[in-house]
Amino acid sequence: MTRSKTNPKVDEFLSKAKKWKEEYETLRSIVLDCELTEEFKWMHPCYTFENKNIVLIHGFKEYCALLFHKGALLKDPQGILIQQTENVQAARQIRFTNVQEISEMESILKAYIYEAIEVEKAGLEVKFKKNTEYSIPDEFQVKLDEFPALKNAFDALTPGRQRAYLLYFSQPKQSKTRVSRVEKYMQHILDGKGLQD
Repeated sequence: MTRSKTNPKVDEFLSKAKKWKEEYETLRSIVLDCELTEEFKWMHPCYTFENKNIVLIHGFKEYCALLFHKGALLKDPQGILIQQTENVQAARQIRFTNVQEISEMESILKAYIYEAIEVEKAGLEVKFKKNTEYSIPDEFQVKLDEFPALKNAFDALTPGRQRAYLLYFSQPKQSKTRVSRVEKYMQHILDGKGLQD
């Protein structure tokens, strides 16, 4: 099997990693064995198949993880996929706390990665809940219609960030408060930032 090309930005990310360095490197070699393209997105090593995001490597205080972008569609025979929070609809993580765990699971991880590639090849999509809580408040819709740049910037945000904004903008009972929230965060959205950034 040909190993995929490594990305210099990921090399740099790994060279700077204080925590999980060995784990990241082990995960990286497993993922690259699956012939994915190594990219660097959202400040993390991200692996794509025909420009579709398959899996991302990221680390937290307590664990590092492989994040499957459409993990919700995987069969998960091992029962190892974790939904980070209940608002995360598509992505699922497999978490690790040491290199040994990763090495022992190499064949399982590859099976999951190959399944994730098949999901993309088949063009499967996660059916997002169409909750009323995610509806766009009128006050925000007006601005989106008024400023095409704002709409483009909002559409470019990750679904999680979009939801956070929509929930935040929808919360106030009074329209006036909703308007002021929208106005306060317009520049944030134009800058491609999430609510908490």
